[in-house]
Amino acid sequence: MYNLSSFLKRLGASLVIFSLLFVLLINAPIAYAKRPPEIRDMKDQQISQDMHGRDLKGYEFVKADLRGIDMSQTDLRGAVFNNSQLQGINLKEADLEDVVAFASVFEDADLRDANFTDALLMESVFTNALIDGADFTNAVLNRLQKKELCARAEGINSVSGLSTEESLGC
Repeated sequence: MYNLSSFLKRLGASLVIFSLLFVLLINAPIAYAKRPPEIRDMKDQQISQDMHGRDLKGYEFVKADLRGIDMSQTDLRGAVFNNSQLQGINLKEADLEDVVAFASVFEDADLRDANFTDALLMESVFTNALIDGADFTNAVLNRLQKKELCARAEGINSVSGLSTEESLGC
């Protein structure tokens, strides 16, 4: 009788624990994951070779291949270019204020007179980029990239009136 009584107590306790777990799992909130930008519906971006002078504020170009594209005089404030291929891109006189371009390649890009105020440019590469007159005020750059850019910083930005050298804090 003792074993049966002990067994029933354990069974009862197990059922109570199972019931509590079941109730907790049923009432658990559902988690939704946001799809990454590179696989979202990209119909509205319609990338073409000539994107000169467009209003592209806040657009996301994540893992995008924008090599050689003309985006001169384009409004790209708040845009995202993370892990993008930007070799040879023309961003002359473009407004890139508050842009995020983590680990992007600006190699041989035309960045003359562009506005990079408050831009986040960590881990990006600017090898042989034209930066005359570009404004990098408060932009976040790797020390090595900043040193490389300071070595060839020339010109005055036509909008802010700051020299590239001064805006980089050289």
